Amino acid sequence: MIIGIVSWGLLIYFVFTLFTVGAEKPSIENGINGVWLVSIVATQSISILSCLIVSHFPGFETLILFFSFCMFLVGGMLYFLIITLIFYRFMFFPLKPEALGPPYWINMGAVAISTLAGASLVLNSDKAALLQMLSPFITGVTVLFWAVATWWIPYLLLLGAWRYMIGRIKFTYDPQYWAMVFPLGMYTTCTFQLAKAIHLDFLLIIPQCFIYAALLAWGLTFFGLLKLLVRSLSSH
Repeated sequence: MIIGIVSWGLLIYFVFTLFTVGAEKPSIENGINGVWLVSIVATQSISILSCLIVSHFPGFETLILFFSFCMFLVGGMLYFLIITLIFYRFMFFPLKPEALGPPYWINMGAVAISTLAGASLVLNSDKAALLQMLSPFITGVTVLFWAVATWWIPYLLLLGAWRYMIGRIKFTYDPQYWAMVFPLGMYTTCTFQLAKAIHLDFLLIIPQCFIYAALLAWGLTFFGLLKLLVRSLSSH
């Protein structure tokens, strides 16, 4: 836990400071993409980790969950800052098919993991009076994150169809495809946890079906990796 927090702090502040003080900076058109949202994934991972370990530290529940809640809010703040720039880039700059890579699926994955963090806080709200008091707020923000994640899916599928069918981009293995596998799995998990946290059983139909899409994406990507490794070994 401590290693995770220290690593997060060093990487987040080092990278942001480095970009802030840099003498030469890329344009929004060339400099912004879904990879920036990994900072949200890292932040919300710390929030989720705190919720997972809180039961192992009796007497410190309030402190740990308060820290988890703060990380949840920071992750949300970073998401809306960065996604605004990405959406601006989508709407007001030309977008070539080859530029629309799999990392843009982190647009959805970052807000899906934010949903998981919020659901984890709701599920642990009985351990801290502060979270009980803030439970309606946390629930509302968590549902907002889930709705945003859900909104992204059809949009990203349409952009993917444009990339491969109209842009004629060849569908071959690329390590970047793992950036698409994570969001699909995370959306499945976060929807399941959200349904459990706010007692909406009708939402369970989504992870029951979506798990197959996530497994299919993982299987195809892993198969592509194996195919590449076999081809590489056979060429030597």
